[in-house]
Amino acid sequence: MSNASEIHTHVRTRIAPSPTGFLHLGTARTALYSWAYARHHGGEFVLRIEDTDVARSTQDSVDQILQSMHWLGLNYDEGPIYQMQRLDRYAEVIARMLDEGTAYRCYTTPQELDALREQQKAKGEKTGYDSRWRPAPGKTLPRVPEGVKPVIRFANPLDGEVRWDDLVKGPISIGNREIDDLIIARADGVPTYNFAVVVDDWDMAITHVFRGDEHINNTPWQINIYRALGAPLPLFGHLPVILGDDGQKLSKRRGAVAVSAYEDEGYLPEAMLNYLARLGWSHGDDEIFSSAQMVSWFDGSHLSKSPAQWDAAKLAWVNAQHLKQADDARLAALVARQLQRRNLVASDEGQLAAMCALFKDRCTTIAELADWLAMYFAPVTPTAEDLAQHVTDAVKPALQSLVLRLADVVWEKAGIAQAIKDTLAEHKLKMPQLAHAVRVLVCGRAQTPSVDAVLALFAREDVLARLQRA
Repeated sequence: MSNASEIHTHVRTRIAPSPTGFLHLGTARTALYSWAYARHHGGEFVLRIEDTDVARSTQDSVDQILQSMHWLGLNYDEGPIYQMQRLDRYAEVIARMLDEGTAYRCYTTPQELDALREQQKAKGEKTGYDSRWRPAPGKTLPRVPEGVKPVIRFANPLDGEVRWDDLVKGPISIGNREIDDLIIARADGVPTYNFAVVVDDWDMAITHVFRGDEHINNTPWQINIYRALGAPLPLFGHLPVILGDDGQKLSKRRGAVAVSAYEDEGYLPEAMLNYLARLGWSHGDDEIFSSAQMVSWFDGSHLSKSPAQWDAAKLAWVNAQHLKQADDARLAALVARQLQRRNLVASDEGQLAAMCALFKDRCTTIAELADWLAMYFAPVTPTAEDLAQHVTDAVKPALQSLVLRLADVVWEKAGIAQAIKDTLAEHKLKMPQLAHAVRVLVCGRAQTPSVDAVLALFAREDVLARLQRA
């Protein structure tokens, strides 16, 4: 095959997760690349749910996949399209292939296949189906056994090789003698992955297929099925795996975390997309960028051939950068949800937005921001160590004076700052001596942003009550 012979004037990409678990990070990255490529070229992005694994597919998984795509902002133009709603179409194509001789019925039982593999292993041969039911001129087929429902196998070309120019890996080829006759429909009529994906991509006019490089071994079969059907070939781009902290591949069954878990932990979707994008693609030295910038840059080039290493610390850093740039009103709504999980209610959205503006530079996630802001909505308990270190006998008289001054000032940053300044002058103290004590009593910690700005966002009565505990 040569992809150069295929003309793709209008780009159409897709993501096709199987609903046998959550949308994991590798699939999310593939979805991002497919989405960005389609958007860059003014094409369409399709969501297909590959649910032919009936035993393991669940509606909960479908719901989680759709929710994760929505959270990430990977809006699709068509779908979700479900394979199990297309069984009649697969049966129609298989019937045609049987008529044309590009597929055939195979009555070999699973037990016979197991025995065949054992014989091949014993002889040191490569294991694989021996084409015993494949029709051929002058060949006498075995007698059809009673009570055995056949599978349908694809009559893979016997000679030659399959070649394609991979968008990521470059030229790849494999000899047809290296691959056997693939089962394309099970005995119950449900199609297998390698067949259904070809019919789907053909029917949906998919022009570019980005997917994980574990699918490279499937691609020769799929290309041969395209050729047998006379269907145009898409361009393939096989993306290297994402490795976990232990150097092993992240997957649904091993070490992967659901995309939705990062939403729960307070990561921003634009930060997750930014980080995922850099796990296998680059645009110069740019580290922090928006989804719109990525779309403008993502032309399919600069995709890495090497596996990427998941780095939780780097994700946190990227999220922190986006947090600093985020709209405060939007952050307030996200923080309010986090506070609700702690049974805390923030009724004044404008006040909460001001709190977010003051504290967001110190945080890496929305959850961490909510941890900071919880002090405004619930009592704090300073540690004995902080009390002993900062709320000393030398400072307590100044705290009493400050309470009296704060009771009468205009409750805003400037008025509070003046009350603190006057108290320092009266008691001949340095700012850190008084400020640390105030922070410990009011905020429950010794380090915060500017103390006057922090206090101004509290209700006056809460500040006075907490200071009087000294």
